[in-house]
Amino acid sequence: MGEFSHADAGQMNVYLNYYKDNEIQSGDNPPVGIILCAGKNDTLVKYATSEIPQKKVFVSKYLVNLPSEKQLEETIKEEQGKIQ
Repeated sequence: MGEFSHADAGQMNVYLNYYKDNEIQSGDNPPVGIILCAGKNDTLVKYATSEIPQKKVFVSKYLVNLPSEKQLEETIKEEQGKIQ
């Protein structure tokens, strides 16, 4: 319910390791972790998750309420600016 913390990545790593060692079945794909948070600092996410070996961890901001049409347009423009 709060901002992303490096502790979130560590906790997810524990869960993924447990699943890999105790739950995964032959033929299963490697586990994937998804961390949803109210906000994130991209630099912190990069350094907190980059060394989790053989796993995929994704961190994403979630929305409790749908944004207005104007807010959605602004967010799309902002994200497009990041990839150009």
